Amino acid sequence: MDNVFYSLHDFMVCTKSLTYILMGLGVLGLLGYWIFLTGRDDNIRKF
Repeated sequence: MDNVFYSLHDFMVCTKSLTYILMGLGVLGLLGYWIFLTGRDDNIRKF
């Protein structure tokens, strides 16, 4: 990484953007996991 922060504002902008990217990936991961869990609903076999 060749990032040099010359001011606090530069650091905060970079940190905030990385945080939003990680939160978006987390939401997509949870959504995929939820679809995985609920998508396998099979009919219950009644003998």
